[in-house]
Amino acid sequence: MSTSLKGLKIALIGPIAPPAGGMSNQTRQLHQLLLQEGADVEFVAVNAPYQPAWVTNIPLLRAVFRLIPYLYRCYRACGKVQLVHIMANSGWSWHLFAAPAIWAARMRGTPVIVNYRGGHADSFFAKSWRFVSWSLRKASAVMVPSVFLQQVFAKYQTADTAIPVAIVPNILDQQLFYPKPAATESTSALAAPHFIVTRNLEHIYDVATSLAAFALIVKEFPAATLTIAGSGPLLAELQQQVQQLNLQQKVHFSGRLNTEQMAQLYRSADLMLNSSLVDNSPNSIIEALACGVPVISSNVGGISHLVSHRQDALLFNPGDHQALYLLASELLQSPALRQQLVANGLKNSQRFHWSTVRQSLALQYQAAINRREQAIG
Repeated sequence: MSTSLKGLKIALIGPIAPPAGGMSNQTRQLHQLLLQEGADVEFVAVNAPYQPAWVTNIPLLRAVFRLIPYLYRCYRACGKVQLVHIMANSGWSWHLFAAPAIWAARMRGTPVIVNYRGGHADSFFAKSWRFVSWSLRKASAVMVPSVFLQQVFAKYQTADTAIPVAIVPNILDQQLFYPKPAATESTSALAAPHFIVTRNLEHIYDVATSLAAFALIVKEFPAATLTIAGSGPLLAELQQQVQQLNLQQKVHFSGRLNTEQMAQLYRSADLMLNSSLVDNSPNSIIEALACGVPVISSNVGGISHLVSHRQDALLFNPGDHQALYLLASELLQSPALRQQLVANGLKNSQRFHWSTVRQSLALQYQAAINRREQAIG
């Protein structure tokens, strides 16, 4: 089966920034890489800017003004290509954007692959599987970025609703995310460690636990600093927590960074903290590994399928700031452990390189096209 993407006509449907995030970043990278491979890409944004701009501040009206043009663009694009690739998420995003795109492709007789990435998949499917599966049965295949999500689909699928679910990893931008020079790596205990948190300031990412752990770290390592790169509704609450912990001189809220700035931040860091309560296959951990930054993460969702405890990361139970502190303290004082995590993390990150992902993606594309051709023939 051919693994060439050159000349393929593909409709890519997904989000664009703002807001920046894992899904929009993956969509942007995939779009660029497909074009570089010589594919002919019709891109349809699910969150294109409101037209006219004045409807932006009128909630119900703006939804209509976005949805109707989106549906038209979907239908038009699906009739011009050989394959439709949908970047799908949970909740209303599924119902408003992914499901209609599947049906548009179905009406145009074009094979469609659903690239599902929702971290809330299990809870969403528990309430909505009947509606989700109704549309999914019209797709040629489902792609997910992790074993975790593959298992979630297996939990809900039955003989009547079964559809192939393949794992195609997230894409890592190797040109941006690479390790700092080996000469700058420390071979002793770190006296002034720089910690980073690179998640949005939302409840599911539980940045408060990382702050509580950092307060204990500072007592042991007074020169430690923390940069929190992200934005979200909990900014004021987290800033208040920083004041209550008397960490104003130690914690910096950088706001949302672009990808180049984020890569530079990773290379300035000694350790990354991730205390999320819900997660799938977060790009932030993959990017940290690729930049040679040791990771301490909560063990939730698909994290244990992404990294292994004491092999390429350190894992703790969600919400346990004491455990997070103890792991950080151990890591800061053990050059051997840091070097082991860095070396194994770099090796782990290689499976997200485009050279690897590209082949898996091309095989899925060609299989979907072939199935459609066989069905017609």
